[in-house]
Amino acid sequence: MTQRNRNLLALLLALTLLLALTACGGDGETKDPVENQVEETDDTQMEDASANTDDTADDSNVPPEEPLKPEEAGAATETESKPASGNQGGVPAPKPETPAEKPAETPDSKPVEKPAEEPETTAVDLAEFYAGLSDQLPAMMSVEGETLESYYPGLADIAARQCLVYYAAISASVGEIALVEVESADDVQAVKDIFQARIDYQVGDETNPGGAWYPASIEGWKNNSRIVSNGNYVMLVAADGADDIVSAFNALFA
Repeated sequence: MTQRNRNLLALLLALTLLLALTACGGDGETKDPVENQVEETDDTQMEDASANTDDTADDSNVPPEEPLKPEEAGAATETESKPASGNQGGVPAPKPETPAEKPAETPDSKPVEKPAEEPETTAVDLAEFYAGLSDQLPAMMSVEGETLESYYPGLADIAARQCLVYYAAISASVGEIALVEVESADDVQAVKDIFQARIDYQVGDETNPGGAWYPASIEGWKNNSRIVSNGNYVMLVAADGADDIVSAFNALFA
């Protein structure tokens, strides 16, 4: 077939197609509904197939997730169950109440034990007792100050509630009495030692003559001097009838 014939044939086919389109009332661009549906179906299937292929390809590249271990699963559950920490919504979280601390005990807080009190003896007025002996003793004079220190060295240094010392106004007479109430019972023996030193001085010994000077007076101090104590009360007496005065003194505490 020649080129000319081909051109003519193509022209005829184009005219035939144009006439067919004109006869159907189309404008040359309208397609058959069935044909359109088929084309749309084919396009949709192609898109779905392409999408499935892409998804399959993506899924095939993602490694499978490993199952959580029991301890990891528990930690994740505990984390989800805990409330979010921090200041939410601008409201400050309440502070936990701190229990009040008990004050520490110190040695000062313990009750202080009082020392055992010394038993109180019967209150005795020694001046009144001495006044009741006026008919049993010769005329007496009070011993105080330097004379007291000379006769009874150390007696003034002992704490005493009452201290009365008298000696006979006539030196030749045997008559002397000392009455003391000490504040502490620990001083009773010290007072008795001082009283015994007074007796020893008055009586004397073979080397030193007695302070009583006269033989009768020295003999009177040697035989008629007594030292007695009751509680914190101590008495020295040197006189005729000394034993009667001792009995009267002890009766004060009976």
